[in-house]
Amino acid sequence: MNFRQLDLNLLRVLAAIHRTGSVTAAGRSLALSQSATSNALARLRRFFDDELFVRSPAGLQPTRLCETVAPAVLSQLRALEALVTGHEEFDPATSDMHWKLSLSDLGEMLFLPPLAAALRSQVPHGHLSNVSVAAADVATALESRDIDCAVGILQPRQRGIRSELLFREQYVAITSPHWRPASGRAGASLSTDQLAGASLVVASPTATFHSSVEQMLVKMKLAKRIVLRVRHFGALPELALSTDLLAIVPDMYARNLEQRHDLRVWRLPQAPRYEVHLVWHASTAREPAQQWLRALVHRLFGRHKTASAPAA
Repeated sequence: MNFRQLDLNLLRVLAAIHRTGSVTAAGRSLALSQSATSNALARLRRFFDDELFVRSPAGLQPTRLCETVAPAVLSQLRALEALVTGHEEFDPATSDMHWKLSLSDLGEMLFLPPLAAALRSQVPHGHLSNVSVAAADVATALESRDIDCAVGILQPRQRGIRSELLFREQYVAITSPHWRPASGRAGASLSTDQLAGASLVVASPTATFHSSVEQMLVKMKLAKRIVLRVRHFGALPELALSTDLLAIVPDMYARNLEQRHDLRVWRLPQAPRYEVHLVWHASTAREPAQQWLRALVHRLFGRHKTASAPAA
């Protein structure tokens, strides 16, 4: 095996096939035909004297050698890309940059309007896409540059992922303004007994599911009080307003809803707290356009003063 005889462009193909699990998808991401990508794979197999990928019902599966080499290749390619592009200047007034951000459905409702307003004002030719990525896949999507950054209840531990705490949050309950607990005084907070007498609705979005609400209810022996589970937070206001259901939502969302709906917000006993992070890949750390977007997100939503640092 003589490294000098290896066409380095083939390494981009190796990384793309490993990322996508498909010769066709890898070629599409590299603007190569399927035959050209297959030919590149054949050359890689000859060079490494290894199959690199074997077919299975789930698609192409990497061999042990490939599983060792491909992630390291991708990491080096990202570092090289950052080195080459890191010196480019970014002018918000003229840039047509297309950022790819990942937000949950709740994040889209809360974060996207002020973010879009700021971008339209400061980067009039820019573009922004919210890309749906499951929480467990965020690190992979960042590494492959399918997304530039993500905001949410995220703490990926993979190497190369950086994270910044934006703010801490807790859950509250919302109901119709006419709703009252079945027992006790109707104050600003609900007791455990009052919560035990309520019929509950919770949101469990599959892409960003956070189990702390259900864990709280299990701990309080109230899980059986959940009579309705929905996929999206957007359904909760109308459900709370039109039924006798009590919806458990993040406090930030509840305060946002108060501005548009006539509903009541209740503090909860033993309310779980959680952290909202901005995460990105180390390979984009020095890219001016990405630095600008992250600074904007922090200015708009950050309520925590600790400087950003690599994730553990």
